[in-house]
Amino acid sequence: PLRSLLARSLFSGCYNFNRQTSRSAAMNVAKSGYRVFSANSSVASTELAKKITERLGVELGKSVVYQESNRETRVDVKESVRGQTIFIIQTIPRDVNTAIMELLVMAYALKTSCAKNIIGVIPYFPYSKQCKMRKRGSIVCKLLASMLAKAGLTHIITMDLHQKEIQGFFSFPVDNLRASPFLLQYIQEEIPDYRNAIIVAKSPSAAKRAQSYAERLRLGLAVMHGEAQCSESDMADGRQSPPCVRNATGHTGLELPLMMAKEKPPITVVGDVGGRIAIIVDDIIDDVEDFVAAAEILKERGAYKIYIMATHGLLSADAPRLIEESAIDEVVVTNTVPHEVQKLQCPKIKTVDVSMILAEAIRRIHNGESMAYLFRNITVDD
Repeated sequence: PLRSLLARSLFSGCYNFNRQTSRSAAMNVAKSGYRVFSANSSVASTELAKKITERLGVELGKSVVYQESNRETRVDVKESVRGQTIFIIQTIPRDVNTAIMELLVMAYALKTSCAKNIIGVIPYFPYSKQCKMRKRGSIVCKLLASMLAKAGLTHIITMDLHQKEIQGFFSFPVDNLRASPFLLQYIQEEIPDYRNAIIVAKSPSAAKRAQSYAERLRLGLAVMHGEAQCSESDMADGRQSPPCVRNATGHTGLELPLMMAKEKPPITVVGDVGGRIAIIVDDIIDDVEDFVAAAEILKERGAYKIYIMATHGLLSADAPRLIEESAIDEVVVTNTVPHEVQKLQCPKIKTVDVSMILAEAIRRIHNGESMAYLFRNITVDD
């Protein structure tokens, strides 16, 4: 009887131990899972999120993001995220500030719901042009980075930051992916006789990016310098006049050397574009007046076709109409920013899908794999 009692208790202990172990393993599996949410309230802005989740083979997380009657943003997460890694995909439509608020509220809602990690997938990072101090302005990009960290984000995946130094504004890791492999592939496959093309930098600041494209495609490089000259009527409103001189009350004996004002020459092209296909490359195309002016100059210099390649197609205001009426033959952008309405207005606008690399970045981060594969042959200037 004693031996039978000991055997029965031993069996019961092993059964309970195995049961608890199985339950703990199941809890660990649940905790180690990941979910993908979209923080956009508009249907058009969720297209990229749907493409990414299709490639990952997962369902989009259940949540509701909407604007109340007083324009306040409200987010309701409809499923448990406790102990999980959460990826928030946020594309930035025209209403930039609403999109930012949606992302902040969504991140904070997930943080208070005990999510383990909250990773923002923001293909186009807003306010990236305001990353330098200008007179009495502010570095808004740094402010936004601090707000995202305070809301609960622990990691960001983005694409082609306007300035790579923006990564230093964040207190957590930032993966700055590149769209250039997709745009280079488009040039090789969709532009006939691209071997007769020349890569053009719209300004000296874009010369490094253009040089990278030219070297990878084994093509020539041209750089545009200067700006369109203003007519006399543009100068008549007094905005260019010097400010009134006030009597200085400080030390008058100090004479500092006067800095000469910059004066840009008319637009000139450094490089031969005659009889070539001109491909202008940049990271953002928003107000297209500069691109239209550049296209006209290139046409005058003998270029017979003009393409514009850019990562982020914001295409604000009258951009579709101006492109349609200009000498530009085609504008190629990625789907980091929704622009379906602009494509309906202008058939010259073409889209390259980059959901593949964003989905692969999510998969690698979740599995703890190295991201180096996504940066093969990527240099500092790319």
